[in-house]
Amino acid sequence: MQLYFYNEGFRNTIEQYLLTEEQLRFTGTPVDSIKLSCEDSDRHPILAMEEDRLVTFFVLHKNEGVKPYSDNQHAILLRAFSTDSRHQGKGYAYSSLTTLPDFVREHFRETNEIVLAVNLQNEAAQRLYKKCGYIDEGQRRMGKKGELIIMSYYL
Repeated sequence: MQLYFYNEGFRNTIEQYLLTEEQLRFTGTPVDSIKLSCEDSDRHPILAMEEDRLVTFFVLHKNEGVKPYSDNQHAILLRAFSTDSRHQGKGYAYSSLTTLPDFVREHFRETNEIVLAVNLQNEAAQRLYKKCGYIDEGQRRMGKKGELIIMSYYL
């Protein structure tokens, strides 16, 4: 598993990425996330590649993006996490999440915490995040798509 920052060379790969309607209940599309990142330099789209195939996508969001979820000025927000529907159930989400801490340590050296918000109804994602070392400390927020559980991974 390799993690890469998005660049225009990945455009075609991103356009081929598939999400089901069920997935879209809880996350946004990579195309939409990349558009937002073009308008906000604190958003960093990340591609998780396995043997030159894009299998997982997410955004790391610094500064203002973190504030609704954490008071830690050295935290980074993991958002828009998804796995291409053709690659679900193969362990790629787990692999990308367990690769992420070293990636963050290397590229965002000031960061000491990865924060995420997962929908209360998205029980599969909650189990995955817990399995990968994210901790639910009881914080909740309301989001556009329902109640969110705030989870943290401490670096």
